[in-house]
Amino acid sequence: MKKGICIALMAIAPLASGLAIAQTITPTIAQTSSADSTIATSGKSAVESSSVDDSKRLQLEDIFSLEYASNLEINAKGDEVYFVRNYMDIHTDKKLGNIWKVDSKKNLTPVTNGLHVDHSPTLSPDNKKLAYISTASGKPQIHIKWLDTGVTGQMSHFTHSPSNLSWSPDGRYIAFTRFVAEKPKSVVSLPGKPKGAKWAKPAIFIDDMYYRFDGAGLTPPGNRQLFLMSADGGAARQLSQGKFDHSGPLSWSRDGEQIIYSANTRDDSELEWTDSNIFSLDIDSLAVIQLTDRNGPDKQAVISPNGKMIAYLGFDQHYKNYENTQLYIMQLDGSNKRSLTASFDRSVNSIKWADNSKGLFMSYHDRGETYVAYQPLSGKRKVVAKNLGGLAFGRPYTGSEFDVADNGTIAFTYSAPQRPADIAISRKGKTTQLTSLNDNALSHKTLASIKEMTVKSSYDDLEVQAWVAYPPGYEADKKSGKKFPLILEIHGGPVTNYGPHFAAEIQLMAASGYVVVYANPRGSDSYGKAFSQLIYNNYPSQDFDDLMSVVDGVIAQDAIDTDNLFVTGGSGGGVLTAWIVGHTDRFKAAVVAKPVINWYSFALTTDIYPFVIKNWFEKMPWEDAEHYMKLSPISYVGNVTTPTMLLTGEADIRTPIAESEQFYQALKLRNIDTAMVRIPDAPHGIYKRPSNLMSKVAHILWWFDKYQQEDRQQ
Repeated sequence: MKKGICIALMAIAPLASGLAIAQTITPTIAQTSSADSTIATSGKSAVESSSVDDSKRLQLEDIFSLEYASNLEINAKGDEVYFVRNYMDIHTDKKLGNIWKVDSKKNLTPVTNGLHVDHSPTLSPDNKKLAYISTASGKPQIHIKWLDTGVTGQMSHFTHSPSNLSWSPDGRYIAFTRFVAEKPKSVVSLPGKPKGAKWAKPAIFIDDMYYRFDGAGLTPPGNRQLFLMSADGGAARQLSQGKFDHSGPLSWSRDGEQIIYSANTRDDSELEWTDSNIFSLDIDSLAVIQLTDRNGPDKQAVISPNGKMIAYLGFDQHYKNYENTQLYIMQLDGSNKRSLTASFDRSVNSIKWADNSKGLFMSYHDRGETYVAYQPLSGKRKVVAKNLGGLAFGRPYTGSEFDVADNGTIAFTYSAPQRPADIAISRKGKTTQLTSLNDNALSHKTLASIKEMTVKSSYDDLEVQAWVAYPPGYEADKKSGKKFPLILEIHGGPVTNYGPHFAAEIQLMAASGYVVVYANPRGSDSYGKAFSQLIYNNYPSQDFDDLMSVVDGVIAQDAIDTDNLFVTGGSGGGVLTAWIVGHTDRFKAAVVAKPVINWYSFALTTDIYPFVIKNWFEKMPWEDAEHYMKLSPISYVGNVTTPTMLLTGEADIRTPIAESEQFYQALKLRNIDTAMVRIPDAPHGIYKRPSNLMSKVAHILWWFDKYQQEDRQQ
């Protein structure tokens, strides 16, 4: 795990979200008047005098019209790409997805259909079958589609979800991982219960370090194990044992006799969560050989097509908030390990072998954008695809995927500032976009234009990259002398990055008449190891200065109403928003979403507390309480004068809602204008329900517009 806080503070998964707001949004807003509590429109005042008609602007209910591509798989010839077409179902308020195929001539064909989730399409070696996972039966199961006949069959009937599907080289078997439950621990048995009596539910005994996980709740005892099943169906054979998780991807040896995987087998694995190694399992004897041995996350092992080498990703653990993930190779027996990217000051995200085994394709982030490069086993790397992204959907993160055909054709999720992810291919240096999934939904809309800017931080002249989203009609309205309200939107993590990618939240804010700026302050990744580590054991700190310099830069170049500056952010961005209102009164209002308010309480209540303490701080909370509190926004709540709303999912255990409650109640005690929005049943990843994305944006815009209106009334 390379991205320290990104793992803990935000859920990095495709964010999906969307009806008429007054009918679908029901979170509680505390302490508002009856006149203010109806959320029927958002940000309307900012667009009243605009030159662009409302019908041309993106509306909250448009969320349910949007789609995006993910989970792509290219065939051997490079002329067909299978992918998941994700969409939002307005009746169930869920993100669903089916598998589609697009060919090099841009012909789109459905492969599966139904109101459920199909994902992880995986072609057999001869490209005649497609294995995938589907919830068509009500639970995730393995399915296979015979592509020549179109026949589909459900191949499994498991009680727990399979993952990491991998075909054997001869196409006869599929390996995968699956959770195997163990009997719950119980240390007492209550006597005297009469037959038919209805007693309370039994107590739950817990003695594990990790006992719950955000979005899943209490974790049952058990581990993920390796399994093998015939491609013709039948019972699955468990290959692995041990009280530890076996992780993918799974890679087969060329002769089909071994499977390579990663696992953390340490006795103290709960304290050393990120220390995984690469292992080889013999399918017949079930003998296991450990191939790597160091403190650090060795993972994503892939055997070369010629069967001689293994490529994998990892780094040496130094217990910092960030390390560059490097690309390594070794012989099949684990000998001759070496890094191919030791001098490359960026993290490698994913890898694919070239068919000739002479090099690898790798993706990485650089300055808020994602690239694919070809890295030969010796020699210089070369960029072969760019403009990857589009999977984050809600906010402009750099999530992306790619795959490579035998002939070197690269398929990838294509990112554009005004569209969610599409499918594109790159062949011999030429990129062709194959899909336009959102043209019907968005081609008639006037969306925000996105422009890049850089500023020098007032703290130390460090260069900070940012992007500005301009509302529809900005240029024409600016000429008439109009000034625009500004929203500073801050990314989570904090070791993640924003970029020039489609983001429903940003577009909706701009559609409501706001200029929106988002940036990558110090601590963000994609700028090198030193840049990310500037906030180690020091967050928040000078990232505040970076963000204020970004705001100053926008004011200097654009038509901004300096009396109407607003700030918001979620997760790590929520931390910084709470910090900002404790250190300046320049913002008219703020919305703090799913934040950490008190590092001491957070470190001892979050679901991944050992990881947090070992990688973000140098001492335990009780050993250095002064330092923990120095970095905590709650310590500066006495300075806050800015009207501040708190917004968090009630089921969030990554940044528990008690964090928001601390800040809310402290502001109430100080008689500062405040409100709290609690999203029922929502974990840290609020956007599992499309209407939750609508709800979040609607509340933010309502809160900001409320204070614009008050200003005009005065």
